[in-house]
Order: sequence, then C-alpha cells, then structure tokens
Amino acid sequence: MFTGIVEELGEITALEWHGAGAVLTVRGPQVTSDAGHGDSIAVNGVCLTVVTVDGDTFTADVMKESFDRSSLGAVVVGDRVNLERAATLSTRLGGHLVQGHVDGVGTILSKTPGEMQEDVRITLPADLNRYVVEKGSITVDGISLTVAVIDDESFTVSLIPTTVELTTLGRKGVGEQVNLEIDVIAKYVEKLVRTS
Repeated sequence: MFTGIVEELGEITALEWHGAGAVLTVRGPQVTSDAGHGDSIAVNGVCLTVVTVDGDTFTADVMKESFDRSSLGAVVVGDRVNLERAATLSTRLGGHLVQGHVDGVGTILSKTPGEMQEDVRITLPADLNRYVVEKGSITVDGISLTVAVIDDESFTVSLIPTTVELTTLGRKGVGEQVNLEIDVIAKYVEKLVRTS
C-alpha cells in the first residue's frame, strides 16, 4: 500500500530483458536507504518487489503483465521515474490509499501553465470512466492527484509547483503515456452494489 506522495525522482540505470519480462535497475538513494529484499517500491505507480539492493540502486523483476498494463514497457536507461516506498502503520496519509496496481494507461492531451498551477488533461480509458469523479482522487504515474474536471474521454488535474518540480509529470510532454490507478474504494462500492 502506498499514499501517492512521491519521495524522489529515480533513474533507470539498466533494463535487462529475459523473454517478455525484464530485470529493472533503478537508482534512488532515498528509497534504497532502508530497502531490503522483498520490500515494495512503487515505480511510476507500479508496485515492484525489491530483489537486490546495491548502494543507491535496487533491482526488481518485472513480469509481462506489468508491461502490458502499464507504461513501463516504454522506459529506457536514463529515464526518470517517480519512486515511493510502501507505507507503514506510522506513515502520514498525505495522498490517498494507492495499491500500486495500474488500471490503465492514459495519454497527456494538453498542458496549460497558469499563475499558480499547471493544468494537465489526460485521456481516460472508457472502462475506467465510471470510477472517476470530479474532486475525487486518481493516481497518475504514482502521484496522488485530485480530479478537477472530467468528461467522457478525459480528465484534468491541476499540478502545484512542487508537483511540477519534483515528479515526472512536470517533465512529460503532450503525447506521452502515464499510468493510471483509480481509487480502489470505487471498485469495492461497485461490486457491493452490483451483488446486493
């Protein structure tokens, strides 16, 4: 479980393919400071299990399923990624409950800078639209954000200067893909209502 509050920008330092899967090596001094084998670290919102830690880098095995359901298949050595360690019982919940299980991939349609924020409009897969509500939470590349506007095919989030500066979303451009995770509570509510 994560909170969607990015701890640091990491860097992909190696990507070694083994058939449809790969071993990903990521540099992240903060997240590796207390990481060990078996720990969970979210990489652009994808929960990965630490295999090894070597100094300020860690490795994780990435399955075909993760590549198929996320934008991780497009990363290359040198790319920056959002990193967050799993929450603990004493962690502040500054964002919302995030599982690190990507529900779909969106594409950045526009970025509109403002005086105090940057509005980012992102495509929303049709099968996820029913779970997203205005002023509700959504995770974009592992970042907990509030939906400002939603329509049938997209949603808009407003980024504060800190988010623009300290996450990949501030660096990504129009046409680039992002990982989306909807609020898990919406899925549970739907299932409960459907089975009642």
